[in-house]
Amino acid sequence: MNIMGIVLAAGLGKRMKSKLHKVLHPVCGKPMVEHVIDALDEAGVGRKVVVVGHGADAVRSALGGRAEYAMQEQQLGTGHAVRVAEPLLGAEDGVTVVVYGDTPLLTARSIAGMLALHRESGAAGTLLTAAFADPTGLGRIVRGADGTIERIVEEKDCSAAEREIKEINAGAYCFDNRKLFEALAKVKNDNTQGEYYLTDVIGLFREAGDSVQGYLTSDADEAFGVNDRVALAEAERLMRSRINRSHLLNGVTIVDPASTYIDAGVTIGVDTVIHPGTTLRGATQIGSDCAIGPNSDIHASTVSDGAAVKHSVLDKAVVGPRTTVGPFANLRPGTRLGSDVKIGDFVEIKSSTIDDGSKVSHLAYVGDARVGKDVNIGCGVITVNYDGFSKFETVIEDEAFVGSNVNLIAPIRIGKGAFVVAGSTITQDVGEDDMAIARDRQTTKKGYAKTLRARLKAKKNR
Repeated sequence: MNIMGIVLAAGLGKRMKSKLHKVLHPVCGKPMVEHVIDALDEAGVGRKVVVVGHGADAVRSALGGRAEYAMQEQQLGTGHAVRVAEPLLGAEDGVTVVVYGDTPLLTARSIAGMLALHRESGAAGTLLTAAFADPTGLGRIVRGADGTIERIVEEKDCSAAEREIKEINAGAYCFDNRKLFEALAKVKNDNTQGEYYLTDVIGLFREAGDSVQGYLTSDADEAFGVNDRVALAEAERLMRSRINRSHLLNGVTIVDPASTYIDAGVTIGVDTVIHPGTTLRGATQIGSDCAIGPNSDIHASTVSDGAAVKHSVLDKAVVGPRTTVGPFANLRPGTRLGSDVKIGDFVEIKSSTIDDGSKVSHLAYVGDARVGKDVNIGCGVITVNYDGFSKFETVIEDEAFVGSNVNLIAPIRIGKGAFVVAGSTITQDVGEDDMAIARDRQTTKKGYAKTLRARLKAKKNR
């Protein structure tokens, strides 16, 4: 069956009070509308049309070629919004799913369930519905004796009996495509808002003798739409809980889910432990048997099996198996660590490769460098990679030892097995198995400290 999708994303979203278009506000790392497109894709929806208006260029830029676009120049209601997609889809046979771009909690499971009921029943239209313990303020779904939907009644128009109904419209639909556009042509705007409502097609289907079905979702959160920042924060909380639960059920230990923030799309292997205060963002991949956190922020990075990251920040970095990072390390973009590497406290690494078994234990900066296997980089070592105009590379070959408080003035190469003495500023290459020392010879003046203190005290008392 030909399954198409229309995503309504033309509204201004004034209540967000933002320069950013409403449907582009992120929820767990993705724009709301991208969550909706993901759900449609996963449910098997093929051709998709996003109806845009305000912020059209930004929405197109965010989604790119994942959809086609129809422009709603004037916002004249949901029925009108769907009709602007008619030039693209109106001549097609099949089923069209209509959803809102500000419903990021909608799932592929419910879309697929709605589509299955639609096909099996032969209905002209099928609505996604949800049951709320307290549906105050929401329109009620009124079903007939045969279980089909007769109408949606807004709360202000409900009878006493209808107010007791718990089932509400969740804001997702599927329709026979040709019948949808035929009915929309008959929808009128004779209401106080002067708008064309998509839900008016239900009555038109009923008048034509067609049935309308309702698919009751098992998760009422899917009906949650975002209209302001309060709702955005709630959507983030609900999705974060859903994501964390999924990882827990897949064999990940999350010590405190309430203080753990994992974006949609992050992957985590079994028997990994995520400690409190940790944020995993973007296309991050965490392997099995890792220990992450507490208080680590990892963005678009890969952490391999058995690695540990504590109190550290990683951005577009790769951490090898059994490597330890932190506490208080900063791995910037372009960092690639091999296996069994140790990156200790207050170490910053940028655009560098550090091979298997090497150690940068504390208080060091490694930038634009290639570090070999089993290298020791001591406390306070700096790769001096920038001359104010250009960046230069430092190469440290296998088994080299760089002592504490060494400055390596790039471009420079430290050979295999070389030894750089602590406190040196190295400006020339050091060959294999050579030792380099570059510091003034110490001078000690016997008893002079006492004389110096007396002189300083006398100067202070003048």
